Amino acid sequence: MISDSLFSVAGQVVLAVGASRGIGEALAGGFAERGATVIIAGRDPATLEATRAAITRDVPVEAVACDVAKGADVMRLVADVIERHGRIDTLLNVAGINVRKRVESYTEEEFDRILGINLRGHFLVAQAVGRRMLERGAGSIINIDSLNTYAPLKGVTPYAMSKGGVNMMTRGMANEWGGRGVRVNAIAPGFFPTALSKKLWQIPKMQDWVKQVTPMQRLGDVEELVGTAIFLASKASAFMTGQILRVDGGITAGIHWPIDLE
Repeated sequence: MISDSLFSVAGQVVLAVGASRGIGEALAGGFAERGATVIIAGRDPATLEATRAAITRDVPVEAVACDVAKGADVMRLVADVIERHGRIDTLLNVAGINVRKRVESYTEEEFDRILGINLRGHFLVAQAVGRRMLERGAGSIINIDSLNTYAPLKGVTPYAMSKGGVNMMTRGMANEWGGRGVRVNAIAPGFFPTALSKKLWQIPKMQDWVKQVTPMQRLGDVEELVGTAIFLASKASAFMTGQILRVDGGITAGIHWPIDLE
């Protein structure tokens, strides 16, 4: 039997941005459980501290407040992590918000806020961390894409636009940085109930619908995203960059129409 470090992230320095709850919290906790030094960042210090305490394992998890829509905050965050740890091996680029509305109803402020965090913020964080990784010639950046880049849902057009940008950003950075030792990939989740979407998925018709359109006939659990992130951060994916891995229970495998097969 082979026993090696192919899928190991032990000893890595991992910066998880947008990790105070939901997907970010689950990913950060998954890395902490596997021996990585994890630094979580988010906008709200109180929520961030509660998450830090909850996911700390043998290696203490650190927390730093940061608004990714503010370039100065991002630069300060990255400089702080480098000063204390000397490097960033993996970036979990998770920060994001959404507002569900008819497309004609969005205000300029709402549009700017969604794009500011989901796209501009993603770019600023990946750019700032990428510069440091390029200096070392090593690193893995994992962005969070969306089901909406496969087929946009009604009522979330600015969000879908922002994630479309993240999709192209992932591929563009991978194209430029691959020869310099920095890998950039993305995870595109399907439907996962989080603190922000729990009420939506408690509606019976939404529960019925997701079973109809998902081949695995259920919602995902945020913990089921951890394995994909570990894979992308480890040696197991050493020759992979510029890829979007869809963890969606099979939703994007095909079109699901309401007929019964004999």
